[in-house]
Amino acid sequence: MPINVEAMRIARLTVAERLELIEQIWNSLPEGVEPGEVPPAHLAEFARWRAEAQAQPGVGKPWREVLGRLEPVS
Repeated sequence: MPINVEAMRIARLTVAERLELIEQIWNSLPEGVEPGEVPPAHLAEFARWRAEAQAQPGVGKPWREVLGRLEPVS
């Protein structure tokens, strides 16, 4: 069975149902992956991002800082 939105009838789900499905899929992933499980194009993109970040130190923000702004305030 092909893995795509049409074949899996995901398009018929509501936005809330799709988000729940994304969460379930994300939670089902293992903690770590073997290098052979990551597509070469993804590894190339990660390498590009890293090179870009190293070429421009101080331009971005640490992920913890960004994540902290996304956390709900009690």
